[in-house]
Amino acid sequence: MKRSKKIISIISIFFLIIAIVIIGRLMIGNHFKKKFSKRPPPGVIVTEVVKKEFSEKIETFGTAISKRSKTFKIKKDDLFEDLNLKDKVKKGDILIKLKSGNILAPFNGVLGYTGLTEDILVSNNIFIITLDDNSTIYSDIKIPENYSASIKKGLPVEVKLSSFKNKIFQGEIDFVSSRINADTRSLLSRIKIENKNLELISGSLLEVGVKFNLRNSLGIPDTSVMVEGDKSYVYKISKENTANKIEVVTGKRANKNIEIISGLKEGDIIVAEGLKKVRPQGKIKPISK
Repeated sequence: MKRSKKIISIISIFFLIIAIVIIGRLMIGNHFKKKFSKRPPPGVIVTEVVKKEFSEKIETFGTAISKRSKTFKIKKDDLFEDLNLKDKVKKGDILIKLKSGNILAPFNGVLGYTGLTEDILVSNNIFIITLDDNSTIYSDIKIPENYSASIKKGLPVEVKLSSFKNKIFQGEIDFVSSRINADTRSLLSRIKIENKNLELISGSLLEVGVKFNLRNSLGIPDTSVMVEGDKSYVYKISKENTANKIEVVTGKRANKNIEIISGLKEGDIIVAEGLKKVRPQGKIKPISK
C-alpha cells in the first residue's frame, strides 16, 4: 500500500514538472513574441484634400502667324553696298541702303530673306527681304462643330511645339467666327500668344489645347487612388492616424491630379504615396510632403 502511494506521488511529481516546463515555455514564448512583434507603424506620405483647377480640353493644330509681316523686293544692282542684314531691328532703323533711297523699318521686328529669285519681268536678280513682328503670335484653328457652344473669346489656350518639348506657352482665344463652315463642319477661331522672348517663329506647327468648362473641384494626387474593378478607393486618415479605406467617385485627370466628385471633403487627410505599406484599419505614421 505504501509502495503504491509512493509510485503515485512520483508520477504526479513527474507530470507536474512537465506541466510547469510546458507552461513556462509558453509564457516565455508569448513574452518574446509580444516584445519583438510590436513593429512601429509605417511612415506614409499624406496630403490634404484641396480644390484645384480642372477643365475639358479640345486638342488641334495650327500654324504660327506673325503679328505683322512685310516683304521687300530689292533689285541686286540697286544695292548701295554688300547686303548685311541685322537680326533684329527697331521702327525707323535703316534696313537696307539703296542707291534709290534707304528702306526704313516700319515696325520693330526680325529680319530675314528668302534668297535670290530670277525676276521674270526684268533681267536683274531680286532679293526678297522679310520683316516679321513676332512679339505676338496668332494662329487660326478649326474647332469641331460639336464644341461650338463651348468656345468663346478669352478662353485659355496651351500651346506646345516640337522644338520646345518640355515647355508650354500660354495664350487665349482672340476671335471666334460667327458661323460654322458648311464644308468642314468646324468653327474657325483665332488664338493669340504673347511671345515676349521671341521663342515662337512664324510658320511653326503648333499643338493647341483649348481649355473650356473651367472649374475648381476637389483634387488629389493620382498616386492616391486604388482602382479595383470599376470602383476607386483611397485611404482616409483619421485623427488617431488610422487608415480607413473608402470609395470615391473620380472625374477628370489633369497635371497628375484626379478630380474627386464624391467621397471626400475639403480638408480631409489621405495617403498620397506608399499605398502598399497601408492596411485597412491599420495605424500609420503620417509624413507631410
